[in-house]
Amino acid sequence: MKAWSAAMVSEVAGWPRVSRRSFFGLTALYRKDRIFALLPRTHGMETANSLAFKLDPATPTVRARLDEDPRVASTQMGKARWFTFELSSDSDLHTALEWLGAAYETAGKNKKSS
Repeated sequence: MKAWSAAMVSEVAGWPRVSRRSFFGLTALYRKDRIFALLPRTHGMETANSLAFKLDPATPTVRARLDEDPRVASTQMGKARWFTFELSSDSDLHTALEWLGAAYETAGKNKKSS
């Protein structure tokens, strides 16, 4: 998971207006001042091989995709709803980056505070 996470952080860090910060053994990814994802550094979110992302609000189409993907779960952290994505193979990286991209886009549109 450390290698997968490092690869995803490296990819996402190149997106416009993205910054990263260390956060309790995780790498927090921000679009400007809005956090949109947490990737493992020393431990995962729900499991050792999971990452988390925010989609607030999730459109009905996105919500259906979230519900259909067995690798996705949701959790409440503070006042925000987060989704977790469980990676089990290299082939999951593409989908993980798609979810991170959706969270990044949502963070750019979202007017609510994080």
